Amino acid sequence: MALNDVSILWVEDDPVFRQIVATFLSGRGAQVVQAGDGEQGLIHFKQQRFDIILADLSMPKLGGLDMLKEMSKLEPLVPSIVISGNNVMADVVEALRIGACDYLVKPVADLFIIEQAIQQGLQRHQLDDISQTDLDVLSHQELSDNLTILEQSVEAAKQVQQQLFPASNISYPAAKVDYSLFKSSDISSYFIDSTMVGSDYLIMYMAHLYPEDNRAAFACVLLRSFVNQKLKSYRSGQSKTIIEPFNMLSYLNERLVKSGLDITVDIVYVAIELTRYRAAIAQAGKGLRCYLRNDEGLSPLALSDSLQLGLLDWGKPSVQFRTILPQEQLCIATNEPEHKQLLLDNQFKGLAYNPHLPAGGFIQLSL
Repeated sequence: MALNDVSILWVEDDPVFRQIVATFLSGRGAQVVQAGDGEQGLIHFKQQRFDIILADLSMPKLGGLDMLKEMSKLEPLVPSIVISGNNVMADVVEALRIGACDYLVKPVADLFIIEQAIQQGLQRHQLDDISQTDLDVLSHQELSDNLTILEQSVEAAKQVQQQLFPASNISYPAAKVDYSLFKSSDISSYFIDSTMVGSDYLIMYMAHLYPEDNRAAFACVLLRSFVNQKLKSYRSGQSKTIIEPFNMLSYLNERLVKSGLDITVDIVYVAIELTRYRAAIAQAGKGLRCYLRNDEGLSPLALSDSLQLGLLDWGKPSVQFRTILPQEQLCIATNEPEHKQLLLDNQFKGLAYNPHLPAGGFIQLSL
């Protein structure tokens, strides 16, 4: 059979749906272990080896996202597929970041879709030399469907953004990231993100997304999803692109162009080697600037303007390498004087609504 002898851990709190899926997968030859919540799922995961994890994200006791985070610490190479409703799209994106290979949206109309996702997840896991292009091209239909949802509902777009943005202060083992982004309407056309890449690197970026409407909320999801693909490739040993800002912006441009969604992006992307405090910085577009901050204020780095990402005739990004001194911080900011002053005043508010300030803001990395 199609799933003959494949061992699956299926974690879902809805007993009816859980049993329907388990019966189907067993009928296709799989060996299915069921769990009713994340705590039970984690117990089963520690007790035996599974070929793949299938998990709902919204569950009591221990949610699917927290469960997958714990599992990735124990066995980072076990593939997983998440199932969710559209209202938890931000959790889906985070699940992709920590290693999930696919996601399905409830309600699942055809159970064979689940079987196909499992087969693809196992194939990607087993074939180390599979074409990276095949791995990181997201389904155009999936993108279009999600874009339609956000275009039709300001509230849905607003909710997605609020879930994607972290707290104003993010602490890592060897670094700290603080930021403020100000919006004067429901949707922010600016986005920030940061994450550890292994134990020796940290990446952060700030982006200005166009057009500045509901689609900007979806563009945040899209951008982070693309970054997640390269993060997973790094963790599997397939690619170092995520810590190479020049190559990363080239990759992001290719993905945005191929998405066919007419989304363009100004971006400053930074990769920090934490052992040597060495920063590689790349910039596309002209709306954002990178600065070194010390006791004397902000010193802009000499990064020339380049075309926005998402353009078919896009050229090369502007790139610079710098060593960050102990008393310095690395900052990305918009060009507004008000934002620069708030940065110097250490006014880190996270994502904030303020109709009296221009849209935009800043992000700061302290080592």
